Amino acid sequence: MTQSFAELGGTWLLVALPSAAIAALLFASGFFSGSETALTAASRARMHRLAQEGDARARRVMELIGDRERLIGALLLGNNLVNILASALATSLFLKLFGDSGVAVATLVMTALVLIFAEVMPKTYAIQDPDRVAMAVSLPVRAFVGIFAPVVSAVRALVRALLRLLGASPDASKPILSAHEEIRGAIDLHHREGGVVKDARDMLGGILDLNEIAVADVMVHRKNIAMIDAGQPVQVIVDEVLKSAFSRIPLWKDDPENIVGVLHVKTLLRSLRDVDWDVDRLDILGLAVEPWFVPETTSLTEQLDAFLARRSHFALVVDEYGALMGLITLEDILEEIVGDISDEHDIAVTGVRPQADGTVNVDGAVTIRDLNRALDWSLPDEEATTIAGLVIHEAQLIPEPGQVFAFYGFKFEVLRRQRNQIAALRITPPPHLRRTPKRPRTDGAPKRPTAAPERVHGLSG
Repeated sequence: MTQSFAELGGTWLLVALPSAAIAALLFASGFFSGSETALTAASRARMHRLAQEGDARARRVMELIGDRERLIGALLLGNNLVNILASALATSLFLKLFGDSGVAVATLVMTALVLIFAEVMPKTYAIQDPDRVAMAVSLPVRAFVGIFAPVVSAVRALVRALLRLLGASPDASKPILSAHEEIRGAIDLHHREGGVVKDARDMLGGILDLNEIAVADVMVHRKNIAMIDAGQPVQVIVDEVLKSAFSRIPLWKDDPENIVGVLHVKTLLRSLRDVDWDVDRLDILGLAVEPWFVPETTSLTEQLDAFLARRSHFALVVDEYGALMGLITLEDILEEIVGDISDEHDIAVTGVRPQADGTVNVDGAVTIRDLNRALDWSLPDEEATTIAGLVIHEAQLIPEPGQVFAFYGFKFEVLRRQRNQIAALRITPPPHLRRTPKRPRTDGAPKRPTAAPERVHGLSG
């Protein structure tokens, strides 16, 4: 009986001690797996903000993810080390318990244990709240990374040398996601999840787009600018200025391309008061300010900075040859961010007319950006500014009324044409983008169709 108890105690120790060691190693493996998931998924922006506020744990996280290659190398080293050791112990244990079949048993048991307790469960837990988990494990992980830094560095050097022997160039810079793209992706993700409404998404996206959009993309085209001939009688000029719904009017002399000044309505009114409303005593060109010309390739960010620096709201756009292309105002840039800015003098425009069958009738002069923003589409605007321009670019010809084209999943039918311009289109969006005829604005117009007939002057207000 005494021998039986001794044998039983020896068997228990034979099983209990290795099992406890295997359990501890699996726990360590789960720690490394969960830490890797949490630290790689942690929000850099939130960690940076917390670190700025004095959170020591957030500072440790920022330090760790600052060198992701070293961090991942150390965690993989620890994870593989404990997994291999646990598998070796399990194989030894099961060989003693089951003989030659112990290898197969150990393989099956360890695969299940590692998959569940060392991979899936810790990673699932970590991904639910990566920021909190990352800060919780930052101290032990930093200590581990520091201890094994020499080993990790040696492994990295060996791997780079092997890659070079294979013809790879591990030191070559790889394209990474820019900060703007990362922010844009986060905004779109939160919009799809319901955390950001469409108007807020468009506004935030508009701010990010300013550096990528040239003034030529949002300017009022020269054919739609209402300019005044400075050679006319003063009374005629005054009447035209006062009839205008805009406050700044370009003046030309001898040739419409020859802009000699920009007249502000307030300046004109103050001068009229000073001369007791005797228009014959006015010097119109003397009241006008010198025109400011900017290149059409100027980005909206640069133009906004220039407006702020000069304390000006109005600039004329020219091409590389100095020819007048259009005009750009501070309001045009702000509308790219906040949407249409209307006042009591603005005239409602019609550019987008949703139909009951899901199609949309669109004026050819409506810009692609405005159409995308109004209807939440994603038509490309790299090669053309207006929707008519996009159809001409894709069709490689000036189409006739009744012609139909299909590209980017949309169908475009030409409804009207004026000379060489497409005046109106019927657009059939793909089924998942069709909507009931709820107009994007009360007047059926997009944010700002830049070439609509009514928008032909300068800056309103």
